[in-house]
Amino acid sequence: MTETTLSPVPRTRRFQPGWLYLALFKPRLAFASIAAHKTALWLAPLLVVTLATLASVAAAGMLRQAAALMGEVQLPPDFQYYSPEQQARLMQAIQATSGPVFIFVFPALIALIKVWFGWLLVGGLIHLVLTLLGGRGSVGITMNVLAWASLPFALRELVRAAAMVVEQQLIAMPGLSGFTPVGEGNWYVFISGVLAALDIYLIWHVWLLIVGESAATGLPGNKVGAGVLLVILVVLSLQALVGVGSAHFNNLTIIRPFF
Repeated sequence: MTETTLSPVPRTRRFQPGWLYLALFKPRLAFASIAAHKTALWLAPLLVVTLATLASVAAAGMLRQAAALMGEVQLPPDFQYYSPEQQARLMQAIQATSGPVFIFVFPALIALIKVWFGWLLVGGLIHLVLTLLGGRGSVGITMNVLAWASLPFALRELVRAAAMVVEQQLIAMPGLSGFTPVGEGNWYVFISGVLAALDIYLIWHVWLLIVGESAATGLPGNKVGAGVLLVILVVLSLQALVGVGSAHFNNLTIIRPFF
């Protein structure tokens, strides 16, 4: 009687460094493999995006701190679209919030919220929309695909950080915000916020999402593209509305800062 020895089935590693390159430059190959795994594969790409975002925040913080020490004031990119009253209030707020907590800690926390909460929000919306369109993908696979499709944002933040360090100045007009029509008021702040998010990295992200979700859901590319674009437009609008709300918040006068 002979005994049969079963060899153990190899476990798939949750992080494979080669996927970082493949997801960016050979997406069809990478996302076909990512969509075939039901385990959580989202941590590694999100950590890459998080670290790149924090690097950009640190670079901007150093420039703001240096400007504060020299008595200079760094204005937000859509400052010219604020009303005169909002501009005056914002100048008061900037002078009152020039400490390291406001320059480094709060922007870092906001950046982390944008990365992680944005991933949850966009992933949930994409799964909902594509399911309504007849997709058969699971929530877990959608979150994996979205995380790996977010890698272009890591490149964007690293490029911004490098540009700020080399040029020694903040990025005044991100994306297409320089094409915002001249004017003031909430509508112009909203348009500026939408255009600021539009760049080659967002287009790259959308393309990766379409490729990945096509592999994950089995839907044709036109349906996936329509669903992804709908979600991106909704998210960009929400982001721009937050900018409008921030402009209204700048009307508040800070009497005494806590830090």
